[in-house]
Amino acid sequence: MIVGLVTAVAASACYGVGSVLQAVGSRRSAREEEAKRAEWGGGSAQVTGYGGPSLSSTAKAAVTWEFIVGTLLDFVGFALGALAARLLPLFLSQTIISANLVITAVLGIKLLGIKLYRADWTSIGVVCGALVLLGVAAGPEGDGHSPRATHWWVLIVTFVVIVGGTVLVRFLGANGAIVAGLLSGLGFGGLGIGVRILDGVDPFDLAKLAADPALYAVLIGGIGGMYLHTIALQIGSVNGATAALVVGETVVPGAVGVLWLGDTSRDGLAWMAVLGFVLAVSGAVAVAYFGKHEPQEPSAGSDSDSGSGSDADPVAGTGAAARG
Repeated sequence: MIVGLVTAVAASACYGVGSVLQAVGSRRSAREEEAKRAEWGGGSAQVTGYGGPSLSSTAKAAVTWEFIVGTLLDFVGFALGALAARLLPLFLSQTIISANLVITAVLGIKLLGIKLYRADWTSIGVVCGALVLLGVAAGPEGDGHSPRATHWWVLIVTFVVIVGGTVLVRFLGANGAIVAGLLSGLGFGGLGIGVRILDGVDPFDLAKLAADPALYAVLIGGIGGMYLHTIALQIGSVNGATAALVVGETVVPGAVGVLWLGDTSRDGLAWMAVLGFVLAVSGAVAVAYFGKHEPQEPSAGSDSDSGSGSDADPVAGTGAAARG
């Protein structure tokens, strides 16, 4: 249990720092693209007909050094999170990992110019207290054994969420940030469930692992979730997008773990586990709600890479016209 808790906290830290760095890189790329568009005049290839980010703008954001470092931290977080999902009940591991929103909000003070108020800090305190309740109440995780049909269902649902979600978000354009964040969270939730039920892990059997549909659910959920989260960071508040992700990656895996995978709480502490889970998710959403107001005007010399919020910067997929 202790190893699992430490692993989950480390994964949360990696994801939290990575999200902020990715947001910084995305926004710097968007500012540069907007500057080029203003210099040369005319339209911009960074915006689709629906007002959302183009594949080109997303690719350009992904090659900034901040985004690359953030992505590397995501990969480390992915590995640590996968281990935590094998060592802890999903309602605990996924909730601890989702607490990266707290790290995102706090780091955003410096790197994204976000100001936190009393309500923000209260919400952060609720999340931290809820995690303590969950840690105390969590019992042993399930053994992860499940029928092969379950593995196929996890793959199918994850595929539909990622592919269908990508199409939907592109139609929604500049209004799709929360949807993109939620769908990315569902993708990461599919990843967590897939990791838990993977065959061929213990003992290791490469042939058995490669033949397991859950492995491909893990890959699709991880890669697709990162892509949708990147879009969400480009077109909306980093806190809002990450909070939607929190809901997607905690509620569904937590329910699946309890209902189908044998995750349990300690005897007599089920109420505490439920209370902690509800408070953690509610607190994360509150962090997003109260922290959605980012700087409205860039400070003098706003060409710097930090201190700019989503409303101050023309992020990919959101020009002034797109905001309406």
